[in-house]
Amino acid sequence: MLGALGDEWTLLLVRQAALGATRYGDFAARLPISHAVLSRRLKVMTADGLLTQRAYQDNPPRSEYLLTARGRALWPMLTTIWEWERHWVPDHAERLPAMRHLTCGAHFAPLMTCRACGESCSEKDLHAMWGPSGSWPRSMPVESTRRRPSGLSAPHVRGSDAKGAAGLFPETMNILGNRWAFALLVAAFVGTTRFSDFQRQLGASPGSLTDRLQIFTSCGVLSLAKGHYRLTEKGRAVLPVLITALQWAQRWYVSPEGPAVTLAHTGCGAPFEAVLTCDQCTERLHGSDIRADPKLD
Repeated sequence: MLGALGDEWTLLLVRQAALGATRYGDFAARLPISHAVLSRRLKVMTADGLLTQRAYQDNPPRSEYLLTARGRALWPMLTTIWEWERHWVPDHAERLPAMRHLTCGAHFAPLMTCRACGESCSEKDLHAMWGPSGSWPRSMPVESTRRRPSGLSAPHVRGSDAKGAAGLFPETMNILGNRWAFALLVAAFVGTTRFSDFQRQLGASPGSLTDRLQIFTSCGVLSLAKGHYRLTEKGRAVLPVLITALQWAQRWYVSPEGPAVTLAHTGCGAPFEAVLTCDQCTERLHGSDIRADPKLD
């Protein structure tokens, strides 16, 4: 999952494809991305099964890029990322637009609810366990994911757009764009607080772990007091991103042994499957019913 999605351009291209972009020129016009990077990302995303190519012209040959079922299934993750960045991350070149729910017509925030009982859930309501294919060692990527170097606030952009630009998902990439960061944050959610315990569980080098912990504390996801790293309110608000990413990964990268992680909702006792609902009308959200709306509340 991190190998496929640990790059900001991939998430932005999926989002534009969900909003109707299909041709190379559509993506190039909508995003400040270099032609070399765009060509490479489209090729990799097609190989990863997020996009499929379909010829629409023979002479000269031209193809369009359409979301596959795997790519379309990313909309819950993108929705939770958009909400988290919009609410908690002020360092955007321009404020991210609100999301409008077409069913009720209101600007909304997505709520993570339990499919079984319909109640909204936080980390206090969930119990996580390793499944048949799960363990900390098996969950560590063997290679670094594709990403820009840490410390850069924006993807590589063209021309005048490069000056002072901020990525649309700058802090999300601190989580998804690094091989250790996602696992570190999961460990924090299940109660790990000390440096030595993070290192023992994750097997990360001291330098890598120190770097990630410093990034999370500097951006306010974790706080450090008396040798303990604890989730802040901003950090706890990342939970829907982690859960929707996990659900997507376990649906599309199936292990024959069974899932890597199982979740239970302590409120109703049922296995937990996240469903996103509208905080205004309480109806279940669907990707086709969500629009970006620059007219903010």
